[in-house]
Amino acid sequence: MWYSDKNRKGIKKTLASPRTLCYSETKVIGNVTDTVTEKVPGNSSKRNATHNMVSTCGRERRYGRRIYIMKLRKLAALSLAAAMAAGTLAGCSSKPAETKPAETTAAPAGETTEAAKAEDTTAAASDAKGQIYYLNFKPEVADVWVELAEKYTAETGVPMKVQTAAAGTYEQTLKSEVAKKEPPTLFQINGPIGYKSWAKYCRDLKDSDIYSHLVDKSMAVTDGDGVYGIPYVVEGYGIIYNDAVMQKYFALDGAKAKSMDEIKNFDTLKAVAEDMQARKADLGIEGVFASTSFAPGEDWRWQTHLANLPIYYEYKDDNVSDKDAIDFKYSDNFKNIFDLYLNNSCTDPKMVGAKTVEDSMAEFALGKVAMVQNGNWGWSQVAGVEGNTVKEEDVKFLPIYTGVAGEEKQGLCIGTENFFSINSQAKEEDQQASLDFLTWLFSSDTGKDYVTNKLGFIAPFDTFTADEKPTDPLAKEVDRYMSNTDLYSVSWNFTSFPSQTFKDNFGASLLQYAQGGKEWQAVVDDMKVDWANEKAMTK
Repeated sequence: MWYSDKNRKGIKKTLASPRTLCYSETKVIGNVTDTVTEKVPGNSSKRNATHNMVSTCGRERRYGRRIYIMKLRKLAALSLAAAMAAGTLAGCSSKPAETKPAETTAAPAGETTEAAKAEDTTAAASDAKGQIYYLNFKPEVADVWVELAEKYTAETGVPMKVQTAAAGTYEQTLKSEVAKKEPPTLFQINGPIGYKSWAKYCRDLKDSDIYSHLVDKSMAVTDGDGVYGIPYVVEGYGIIYNDAVMQKYFALDGAKAKSMDEIKNFDTLKAVAEDMQARKADLGIEGVFASTSFAPGEDWRWQTHLANLPIYYEYKDDNVSDKDAIDFKYSDNFKNIFDLYLNNSCTDPKMVGAKTVEDSMAEFALGKVAMVQNGNWGWSQVAGVEGNTVKEEDVKFLPIYTGVAGEEKQGLCIGTENFFSINSQAKEEDQQASLDFLTWLFSSDTGKDYVTNKLGFIAPFDTFTADEKPTDPLAKEVDRYMSNTDLYSVSWNFTSFPSQTFKDNFGASLLQYAQGGKEWQAVVDDMKVDWANEKAMTK
């Protein structure tokens, strides 16, 4: 981009691309005004921005003209008109005072030099490819996306930028970014509710290549005949456990269970967890469960993922997929597991307000705890912890049991809240570039390798063969549970939650409860009121 010194003490140039231009001078000679508009890389229409700034050669000519005029006056006083007439014309000389300035110092408005025209041609070729700006939702794989973007640009020549929103701030970040001159061309919505907020920016994808490869088209976010969100990953979450610690516990005299196969409901899980907490020194752990994280933006495991279970069962009872008002009739079941986490943890409940998800995953990775609630995406966080002591073969999933009748047949919470959308307000060439990237990502060998082995995604597209599934332990566990026909999966119903405000308010109430500042009934009452109020605002 080009920046001009507002005090006219100089003109500074910063290049967004390796191109160089004539006017790189850092001083202004004479009354030179700069009205250059912002330079956008690859945009030839803005590269030739309107300006009164002359080139280096032109500045020298102007300087030469000033000196010449001064001499002219002196010569006129001496009546040396002939000498004046004999003055030589000046070019782009290092001695402008001794020559006459050129008749023109800049091309007329709308005209360009041959060099500029050549540069325009190069830029136009670049423009034809477009560029991609992806606003990423998942902080846990931010580094992988940056690496992937670099790889794509290296292979295709198409510029790709990745920015990752901080945990819990995606909606706010997206709102800020779409208002910019160069907004995201590829972004995410979290389902039908998210689509309502961003419908204006969502391109219809029903004719896209990526949609044609979606195995289950009912998973897409639709509106009428249009398709506005493409799910790109199937994920699962539950209670991640360290099997080595569990086997150590099962071997203890008086253990409340002798294998994981016996933990099929909340009552058994509670008995085991509380006994393990009482015998944590024998097990070499600091607590059964990792920290119940409530640092700002870090409470999504509770206000969204854990809250999904009581909502799932309420929807199931009522045979609906959404409600304007929630009864929260499974609130006691939520409290069952939430209290179990809080009271059998490595962290005092009063201290959870300072804990992050990263803290929790590190506690698990370092062998300080036996269990942590999270999804299969958490494997990268476990594997990436320096000093990790947990063996890959010991990392497994247990369903989140809450005491609901018949939960012995419950599996993991499986679904998605991750839907790609293309910004319909972006430049057409950038929209197409983003669509081309999605095709490459889910069909090329390089793209699929990243999806499977580095992002760890279970992709819902027919371009993946049976041997192109993620090989990390948690992804394998999701696949194992999905393949078990004796179990039912808990669908992701939190995509119907009214708003981020609702979730934030619920999270704040849960923190107050955890720290002893709020009664559980008040948490329930406030949750129901907020749900109804926020739903009403979406109508």
